Amino acid sequence: MHDLFDLLGIKAPVLVAGLSGGILRALSRHRYKLREMVASPICGALAAAYLTLPAVSYFKATGLPMPDPSDETTTLAAAFLIGVSAMWISDILFEYVVRKFRLATEE
Repeated sequence: MHDLFDLLGIKAPVLVAGLSGGILRALSRHRYKLREMVASPICGALAAAYLTLPAVSYFKATGLPMPDPSDETTTLAAAFLIGVSAMWISDILFEYVVRKFRLATEE
């Protein structure tokens, strides 16, 4: 499994941190829907897998104050936050798509 992640350019700890952020967001909702409980954590994990390292590099390049960027904890914390944020965005997009399909079927 680790070789597959390496082939895709994904760091497994970053993927797990993003998935954890996604799961936290899914569990914090009062209304549970199957698509939110399954698709949203996956969106959080994928977003964290591919956006964490560019985000940390961007913060390092702009000189924003942050802990040591070479520290793995900083990268994993960024992955967790990106996973949670991607969950919010995916929730909004899923609601938008569902409403559009509902309107289209009613017409």
